[in-house]
Amino acid sequence: MMQISIYQQENRTADTIDNFMEFYYGLRMHFFASDLLYQGLSPKQISDAVTKAMSIAKSSKLNLREHFRPVFSSMANEVISDCKLSRLGYGLVLLNAETKLSVVGEWQLKVLEHFLGKIS
Repeated sequence: MMQISIYQQENRTADTIDNFMEFYYGLRMHFFASDLLYQGLSPKQISDAVTKAMSIAKSSKLNLREHFRPVFSSMANEVISDCKLSRLGYGLVLLNAETKLSVVGEWQLKVLEHFLGKIS
């Protein structure tokens, strides 16, 4: 004799909305922290800059999920820990990266020129 199980489908509206928001935020993340390897930053410098950028975003009450998403990337036949970034997230990482690198200094000057006007 066969038994029939009766079950109720749970309402998972919160999960559905959460998944949609993750997808939406992901569409706005066009940068990877690992892109900075090609600009001369080391993996440790990138990791430190991402940590500082996330700390700033958090203390500024930004929604971290909108700007930072930990992911895995493939590079040189290796899987590496990476971070997908929004435009703001990428900018925060660059602003907090090792200042001895020219790409970081140039970025910081561009931001200041935009904010303050052309610096002479």
